[in-house]
Amino acid sequence: MTSTASPTTRLEEAPTPEEFGVGARLSLAVMRDDFVDVILGALAATPADGLVVDTDDVSTFVGGSEQDIVRWLVGVLAHAAGSGAHVQATVTLSRGCPGEVACGTGVVRVGEVRTAPATGIDASAQWALYPLSDAPAADHMRDIHAAIDHARTVGTFAGSQHFVTALRGDLADVITTAAAGWVLVGRSVAHVTSHLTVSLNSPSRAARA
Repeated sequence: MTSTASPTTRLEEAPTPEEFGVGARLSLAVMRDDFVDVILGALAATPADGLVVDTDDVSTFVGGSEQDIVRWLVGVLAHAAGSGAHVQATVTLSRGCPGEVACGTGVVRVGEVRTAPATGIDASAQWALYPLSDAPAADHMRDIHAAIDHARTVGTFAGSQHFVTALRGDLADVITTAAAGWVLVGRSVAHVTSHLTVSLNSPSRAARA
């Protein structure tokens, strides 16, 4: 998906990803005794060109362009899933709030998320999207439904559940679907966050199949 500028975007003032606060936080849970090796190995094996990556004892922060973040997320999760272990990833995406106190640059940043090469890894996910705007004209449900319609169009929509939308498909397609919806809403709302929980190599899904 390629996003376009809204009529109110001031392109001459368009901030960089860092200035705009484009980033993600990732936490990996690996259901196997060697989880430390799997997690650290996936982080070490994934190129982070053009990105800021910072890992602490809770999660890993990655900052940079939307497309580079998608590439990195797909790479880390694919490496972790390649271990054969049941892996669950919790991802928080945010754009439009570079600080903890002062948010809102007054500019809608144009972002782009293209398709990523297929990984051959089947993924199930639960996805939630949060446009954060108090403007009287904001129509959050319109924007959320547009993002869900995009998931239907690309074939990753797997149903509506309590508080989340289910996604299913190749890992790359699931990640790009969530990121594309995040950027799509950003056409009209500067500060947008999204939450994605991804399950890989799940034994319960294998049993149902």
